[in-house]
Amino acid sequence: MLNLKNLTYHPPASPTAILKSINLQLAPQQLGLIVGASGSGKSTLLEILSGLVEPTSGIVAWREQELIAEQLQQLAGLVFQFPERHFCGGTILEELRLGHPELGSERVKHALKEVGLEQLSLHTPPQALSGGQQRRLALAVQLIRQPPLLLLDEPTAGLDWSMRRQLVSLLAKLKKDWTLLVVTHDAGDLLAIADSCWMLDRGNLTSAPPVVA
Repeated sequence: MLNLKNLTYHPPASPTAILKSINLQLAPQQLGLIVGASGSGKSTLLEILSGLVEPTSGIVAWREQELIAEQLQQLAGLVFQFPERHFCGGTILEELRLGHPELGSERVKHALKEVGLEQLSLHTPPQALSGGQQRRLALAVQLIRQPPLLLLDEPTAGLDWSMRRQLVSLLAKLKKDWTLLVVTHDAGDLLAIADSCWMLDRGNLTSAPPVVA
């Protein structure tokens, strides 16, 4: 269970808080969806949950244990918006082994199978993949670490309708084994697979029905 209690983020340079008393609960093996316009604080929330930014106040807990930033970095795997811009490896294999040179071929192949890329050669450059395949590879990069919590920032941004549907199907499959928290400005097809849904507006989080209107 992911549990946020009165989480706030108010950097000194900002006249107002970016996140205001955020409260949220997300059960294991569920997909939570946070919908909000650009500038509402969505990416900042994910950066806090992944341990990249420390909140001003409040609690982030996993299974009733309060966690600090270093522990959150182990708990969560963050897939950035347009993750293909952050690829550093010259091949799929190099990308998956970045920071983990000890990983064996079976672990690598399993991660690719999880995201439906097992048919690709490990020597393929990430830049040679389609947009949808690059998003899947970015997921595999996190899955190979086996974090309990997956965080996704605008995972369908920039994809055509066919690639969006494929990615949504993949996320529906992944939530059988992982807990997922997705933030987006355009819920679209993601609503159909969400177990919980919230709206984030100028730092304020409110619950919303996870169904298509």
